[in-house]
Amino acid sequence: MDETFGNYSILGKAIPRVDARAKVTGQAKYAADIEVANMLWGQINRSPYAHARILNIDTSKAEALPGVKAVTTGKDFGGFKWGWSGPTRDEEPLAVEKVRYQYEGVAAVAAVDEDTAQEACDLIEVDYEPLPGVFTPSEAMQEGAPLVHDDRPGNICVEYHWNFGDVDKAFAESYLVREDTFQTPRMAKGYLEPPAVVAYWPDPERIVYIGAKGSPYFPYRILAKCFDLPLSNVRIITPIIGSDFGGTKNDMTPADFSAVMLAKKTGRPVKFVTSQFDALTTDLRRHPMWITVKTGVTKDGILKATSLKAVADGGAYTRISPLTMFLVGTCQTLPYKLPNFKYDAYNYFTNNPSSAAMRGHGLYHSRFAADVQLDMIAEELGLDPVEIRLKNSIENPKPGEIYETVNDVHVATCGVQECIEKVAEAVNWKARKGQKKVEGDTAYGMGFAAATYNSGTKLSAHNACAAIVRVCEDGSVNYLTGATDVGQGSDTIMSAIVAEVLGIRLEDIDLKRVDSAFTPVDPGSYGSRVTVHAGEAATKAAEDAKSQLLEVAAQQFGVKPGDVDIKDKKVFVKSSPERNMAWERLVRIACYETPGKVIIGRGYSTQGISMYGLADFSKGVGDIGTNYSFTAQASEVEVDVETGVVKCTDNNVIAHDCGFPLNTQAVETQVQGGSYHQGISAAVYEEFKMDSGQTLNPNLVDYKRPRAYEAPMTQVIHVITNDPYGPFGAKEASEGSCCSAPPSIVSAIHDATGVWIKDLPAQPEKVFWALKKKREKGQK
Repeated sequence: MDETFGNYSILGKAIPRVDARAKVTGQAKYAADIEVANMLWGQINRSPYAHARILNIDTSKAEALPGVKAVTTGKDFGGFKWGWSGPTRDEEPLAVEKVRYQYEGVAAVAAVDEDTAQEACDLIEVDYEPLPGVFTPSEAMQEGAPLVHDDRPGNICVEYHWNFGDVDKAFAESYLVREDTFQTPRMAKGYLEPPAVVAYWPDPERIVYIGAKGSPYFPYRILAKCFDLPLSNVRIITPIIGSDFGGTKNDMTPADFSAVMLAKKTGRPVKFVTSQFDALTTDLRRHPMWITVKTGVTKDGILKATSLKAVADGGAYTRISPLTMFLVGTCQTLPYKLPNFKYDAYNYFTNNPSSAAMRGHGLYHSRFAADVQLDMIAEELGLDPVEIRLKNSIENPKPGEIYETVNDVHVATCGVQECIEKVAEAVNWKARKGQKKVEGDTAYGMGFAAATYNSGTKLSAHNACAAIVRVCEDGSVNYLTGATDVGQGSDTIMSAIVAEVLGIRLEDIDLKRVDSAFTPVDPGSYGSRVTVHAGEAATKAAEDAKSQLLEVAAQQFGVKPGDVDIKDKKVFVKSSPERNMAWERLVRIACYETPGKVIIGRGYSTQGISMYGLADFSKGVGDIGTNYSFTAQASEVEVDVETGVVKCTDNNVIAHDCGFPLNTQAVETQVQGGSYHQGISAAVYEEFKMDSGQTLNPNLVDYKRPRAYEAPMTQVIHVITNDPYGPFGAKEASEGSCCSAPPSIVSAIHDATGVWIKDLPAQPEKVFWALKKKREKGQK
């Protein structure tokens, strides 16, 4: 789409990515490409058991192998444990007393090459005492079940119980009450660039860590604590990252710790590159979840109450599960008005690889269940799926007003009604109503869904972003940020914001990627927070630098600073634009004239720490971010009624309220990618197959992922609401489409076939057996 929004020189248009040339020409350097002089290669020795006690580790044969320079085990870390927060620190860099999932790391080797390192790992002798395990929440919750962690009775990792309003009374007053259970699968992050790290100690008191981390200031703090160093002595350098999506490339791994420890032992750089097999057997995964939704409505389909119970498999360690379970529940009161709400959450430890955040984090599970059930209710009441959504959706608050949910979630702007209406119009929904299209063995159907996602996530610790804008004496500009581009295009957006504010061109901005020795601290790239928080910091830093230059310009023109502006690389008097000078001339005057200035602008975000306070996980109240995006989606599928194979057609439309699209092209491609890569893929393709803790499909042949040519040509419609808390009115873009795609696909399958698939993914065998069961019932 060639739409242009806003009266801006750069923003609100399609902006070319600043890293595009390097990526398409192969010049981009990823973590696995990094080579350092005198470098060693690392490998991890991993447990063959999903649950076992470690009796002894003998590394002598490995240490004696020629070419091996060092071996490390968990005991070298002195009992250090880490995790998302104080109460969740239950994981060691390498297992010491017990392994809790198959292929958990127990030792690591540094050698002169990869083959030698792997051979040395094979020579490490580990004596195990196998233990019985638990591999599903239903096993973990049984009385007397083996404990994954001895100090966590009942294998409970996270448990919440919230109650807002009077749910029981609302159910009693409802015309229809429906209860259904849905299941979402265990999923891989799906990146083709596996995690990699190079670490070295330039001197005995300093660490340099180069790794593919979307939130590089996580290892910054964790490594400082692990190795008892001041933060100033830990240097984190982030190369270009080939996508993240949450999890392992945002969090720590045994390879991260081992690389630093082995580099310390050897005095040489050590490099680890995770294999695709290791990534698919040990990396953090999306939580598999069982969600029971009970909903009461009036005769005309108005929501009265919802009770939601979520049971999740958290895997071997806590990781980010407390936040996951919070998100599953808290946004259940969006995007529809819900006056009464009850939530019970149970996240269990199991002897599976740990679960963690993934794009659409938390909301993907509950929005799938709730939106599919809404279609079930509409069908039972004889209502149209679009009609029931419009009846219940939240209206856009008037400027200056805030919509508040029953659980104290605050919405400043909401375009969900407009999104629903625009999608319905784009697919000609009314004309399709009641139509059935069948061609031979192929049935066609269309489904509808709406979703939301939090924007500008803020957590309980450090929330502020910072930015530095340095104007060089020739007029070029350095932009320094601690925010990481993990493929979402934030480097381009931040550079464009700086250029827009300064009134110069995008190509005049040189972005300095994360290097904690020079760039300002940043919480990280997660929870759709970068555009909001880092964008605010970039705006303020550019405004600071601009104000310094306008003071100089005002002196030159003999006016006040407020009377001067900069646009299209020209500095001019607002009331007399003919009085102007070139940008480069102004900068030279500012830098060279006695006494001369050094133009450095500084900015930091405040929205993350000043709005509404922080969310209370135990009570289920409050905001996890600054605002919320909204999405509506219509998807058409074709179903082979003989085989159960489901394919998406190109009749796929998404309307997305991201506040204001700073880069229209980036928003569109991110929404399309979110919908397909994490949404449609979750609906019909992806699922780890497990057996007693063992991953049965640890390769990209058996782990089904959609191919590029199978992607529908999705139309994206921009809905502008101009968020008051985001830079230039922007808020989250694309994670909402991860949440709208699965329910729209499942409802489309139902529209085509009459069967409901409540256990994702809707792979052919599930659709086939559902159709067979329907036929048998019809025969009876």
